[in-house]
Amino acid sequence: MTTNETTFNTTTTTSYVPEHTPRLAWAKLAPDVYKAMIRLDTAARQGVDPVLLELVKIRASQINHCALCVDMHSKDALAAGESVERIIQLSAWEESQHFYTAKEVAALALTEAVTVLTDGFVPDEVYDAAAKQFDEAELAQLIAAITVINAWNRFGVTCRMVAGHYQAGEHK
Repeated sequence: MTTNETTFNTTTTTSYVPEHTPRLAWAKLAPDVYKAMIRLDTAARQGVDPVLLELVKIRASQINHCALCVDMHSKDALAAGESVERIIQLSAWEESQHFYTAKEVAALALTEAVTVLTDGFVPDEVYDAAAKQFDEAELAQLIAAITVINAWNRFGVTCRMVAGHYQAGEHK
């Protein structure tokens, strides 16, 4: 991929590293699984604030190193009215909590705890903080949404899906 950058009426061409090729077109090869994931994603997002949902999806995708999902959900968050500043701060949200509401901080902490299960169980204090911010139905939906984005991330990372081509709202 190349891009042209114009600075002070001069044009320079920057050559980027070539895109990698995806390993496997899993959605085409396992269409029933893909359709089930779409249905699960649709069900999990019910009742979750759309902007909060995108923040959660971006953060989980950052942790899981899923470039496709970071790209997709950042674009969807911007299209939903989220600020660039808050999206940029997500990777350091613990030190930038003042950019987020208490509800968003609780959701981000829960996202990290559910995503990084190798650290052990979801800590009681993280769960309790989320339970104070969300009613039980909202919390159940949030946990479902976090679980679903983690599943999507695993497909994306394992199959080496390529970031950069998604258009906001394309998979809504």
